[in-house]
Amino acid sequence: MDLNQVYTLIQPGLNSVEAEFRRLIDSQQDFPEMQRMLQQILVGGKMVRPTLTLLAGSLYSYRKERHQAMAASSEFMHIATLVHDDAIDSADMRRGRPTINFVWGVDLAILLGDFLFAHAGETAANTGSIRAVKIFSRTLGVIARGEIKQAFSAFKLPQSYEQYIERIAAKTAALFTLATESGAVLSDAPEEAVQILSDYGYNLGIAFQIVDDILDYIGTEAEVGKPVGADLAQGTVTLPAMKIVERYPHDNPIDKIIAREDIAVNIQRALEIVRGSSIIDECYQEAAKYTQRATANLLNLPAKPAREALYCLADYVLLRKI
Repeated sequence: MDLNQVYTLIQPGLNSVEAEFRRLIDSQQDFPEMQRMLQQILVGGKMVRPTLTLLAGSLYSYRKERHQAMAASSEFMHIATLVHDDAIDSADMRRGRPTINFVWGVDLAILLGDFLFAHAGETAANTGSIRAVKIFSRTLGVIARGEIKQAFSAFKLPQSYEQYIERIAAKTAALFTLATESGAVLSDAPEEAVQILSDYGYNLGIAFQIVDDILDYIGTEAEVGKPVGADLAQGTVTLPAMKIVERYPHDNPIDKIIAREDIAVNIQRALEIVRGSSIIDECYQEAAKYTQRATANLLNLPAKPAREALYCLADYVLLRKI
């Protein structure tokens, strides 16, 4: 099974998510400024989180309206976090387009993010499942706490591997877990299966973020939709940066960036070190460990196309370029 076949399996559900985007935009016809902001951000994206919700639901008793609502909710939450992240980081570009904060300012970006979080919660409630709403609320709390913790750790060394994993667990992995766990819960999956799918989402999310962090060093601005080295510019120490420090403990560009010395020059030095060494391969090996953990227990789930699709997504995470 390839990625196109994965999307074909759940295309009607993904179409419903896009339809929900359009409905939200159309609902703001009396507020043209809000409409323009929503049109700016509710475009593009790989729809990974809705895909996970729909696939997890397809393994047991798929309920169209409930699963489509949760799929949309997970993507609205994801987009809300992007709006807030960009505002906090003063980022200018996202997905190759100007960010909300760049066009309308930080204050309005934060408020738009709040609006999207609220709509995500309302959409989750449309599932009629108290448990799904609790998972949603728990995830929002984990993400917010994680962002606060990341803010306090910016431009600080040393940072351990465990701290790094904890940070990305409260970011990408939390949203992936929301997607798979809620999809399983809404299909009345056995508790063992809910746990397997929750673990799958968590570990796949860790792997996905590690690859994201790799691409911040080896991708191009056109590929990643934002300037390369953006994490370093914000003082965020990711796995490639940690490996630079390990390799060159007494003279490395990361220490200088943390000390805010010639940041642009030292970002370029860091990129060159990573691209000219085995660091990238080492980071991909770490990501592969987590995709293996993600798929370790999938054979205990029903032998359906959705299960094969989950294996395919794990492969895609390691191979993706954007």
